[in-house]
Amino acid sequence: MIIKNGYVFQEDKSFTQKDLYLENGRIAEDSSKLTDLTEVDAAGLYVLPGLVDIHSHGAVGYDFSDGNMEGLKEILKYEYSHGVTSYCPTSMTVEKDMLRHIFSAMKNWQDEKGMSHVPGINMEGPFLDAGKKGAHREECILPPDPQFFRELNEACGHRIRLVTLAPNMENAMEFIRELKGETVISLGHSSTDYDTAKEAFRQGACHVTHLYNAMNPLAHRAPGLIGAASENESCVAELICDGIHIHESMVRAAFKLFPGRIALISDSMRAAGMKDGVYDLGGQQVTVNGSLATLADGTIAGSATNLYDGMRNAVAFGIPLGEAVAAATMVPAKSIGIYDESGSLTPGKRADVLLADRDLNLVRVL
Repeated sequence: MIIKNGYVFQEDKSFTQKDLYLENGRIAEDSSKLTDLTEVDAAGLYVLPGLVDIHSHGAVGYDFSDGNMEGLKEILKYEYSHGVTSYCPTSMTVEKDMLRHIFSAMKNWQDEKGMSHVPGINMEGPFLDAGKKGAHREECILPPDPQFFRELNEACGHRIRLVTLAPNMENAMEFIRELKGETVISLGHSSTDYDTAKEAFRQGACHVTHLYNAMNPLAHRAPGLIGAASENESCVAELICDGIHIHESMVRAAFKLFPGRIALISDSMRAAGMKDGVYDLGGQQVTVNGSLATLADGTIAGSATNLYDGMRNAVAFGIPLGEAVAAATMVPAKSIGIYDESGSLTPGKRADVLLADRDLNLVRVL
């Protein structure tokens, strides 16, 4: 296939008007060996890499923590139709036996056509700080446990790409030292102070779970996790850009604090793609009104949006287009170690390609 005359996103975050070649599900170097010469006219359109959502719990009435693989397929169909071509289903803090069931269900997972590719799983709980639990269930929170992590990773066929850890919990540093070579360790859901966070990064953590949310704020005498993470040039910070979780001014600030290191995420729950109403999130009731999802006590829960809309929001908030696209593609792909396969339109990679108009309306997913 030849995508003609589009403005193709480049690895330097610019756009170049050129043709793009696809062959057998991969991006080809040129047209010399193409067997499919079908042409797609992309004149006046942006040609973008498929988006990479590394943190999302569910959509269209389903949640990964249901442990229902048919439900996961429905989530992946929805995500694919909204430009998310790589997707890490994300677990909640639930009972240990339920976690065993959820992760075991992924053991023999196979991608299917018309769905987002699943490069791995995001394990958000249960190794969290109860004081910053957010929408997670306090009674199911556990101290960091390498043995339990390895049990779940074995159960799902070693698919856990990312695990969230509160570094101020007992045994957290030992957990980081022991597992840093086996998965990406993200700091979050924590009231940690600056020094503890800085030590956790020194031990091998390299990621932050939904920056600003479920952590102490950045303060001039107590910079906390945000300050420590911003100083670590190898640290990637997730950012929910639904216009609810974070004020647009702080979105702009995040891109300045973490230049080239922001990974946009949806953190969506099962209400994404659904009408307003009451939904379940990890065993708790969530009321959704517009884009706002809250627990009974008013705590903001996961979002009711998708990553593509989050990327569009970032642009509307003043983030340069190239930076916003990179934050939804290149940065998350690099952060979980799949940039050799996804995240840019480089020859040899998966042919995950989006066409969008100049207002970023999604025109086609290829």
